Order: sequence, then C-alpha cells, then structure tokens
Amino acid sequence: MNPAANFDNMAWTDSACPVARTLDLVGDRWSLLIIRDAMDGARSFTDFQRRTGVARNILTDRLRRLVERGILERETASSGRRQVYLLTEAGRDLFTVIVAMRQWGERHTYAQHEDHSVLVDKSGLPLAQLRPIDSDGVTANIDTTTVLRDS
Repeated sequence: MNPAANFDNMAWTDSACPVARTLDLVGDRWSLLIIRDAMDGARSFTDFQRRTGVARNILTDRLRRLVERGILERETASSGRRQVYLLTEAGRDLFTVIVAMRQWGERHTYAQHEDHSVLVDKSGLPLAQLRPIDSDGVTANIDTTTVLRDS
C-alpha cells in the first residue's frame, strides 16, 4: 500500500517540498522520539511512555496519528489483552533520517568528551558517518546540489 494515498485531502505546509511534507507527518518532537523508540524495540503504550516520559494524552494522540499516517501499525498482542505498535515499511524507511539526526546531534550538541549513547552495527562498532553521494559516487553537499522545482 502506498501511504501517500491516505493524504489526498491533507493540507500541506508546502505541497511541492518533500521536506515540508515529511515534517507535516512526523516533524514534532514526540513523533520522532516514538519512531526512534520503535526502532529500538518499544512496542506497547507503556514502553513508549516509559522511554519518552510523554504525557498519556499526547502519547495517545501521536500513536493514533502515526498509525493513520502509515508510519506505525497497531496489532493485538499475542496475549490478546493489549495493543502493540510496529513500524510499517514507511516507518522503517525513516531509519536513515533518525541516524542522520543522531549523528548531527553527536557532532553539534555534546561537549568533546561528554558521554552519550552510541548506535552500533552488529559487530559492536559505531556506524560510519552518513554522507550523501551524487550519481558519480562523490560526496554531495549544499554547494554541489540544486533543487529543481516544477514550473
């Protein structure tokens, strides 16, 4: 299913900009922290509340919106007594965004030797720094790219 099909009637901040559309869907603090925690194994309402510290009413709203927007799906737990939340393919596809934010935060929000959590690969080593590359495999940056807009 294409999650974009759910948004025919949505009022976009800037309909021509993919960044603005993405922020309209997941751009508040609590939504991104919920997505982060879902990537780290949180599944239940209690898991998300304990990890984020968000108020119950806000968490209820954000979980509902993330389900409606195709980022999470809600299922009945195997016990049959509660709901669990799982990332959809669209939600899993936000992994690179979360890693990019994490790496930016590591570079710009900590003092040089200040402790912080580290995202590691299956061998236990920190992930390599994300870098966008162009069609020739060369590192791209703001000086080497241009946004093309429809007329």
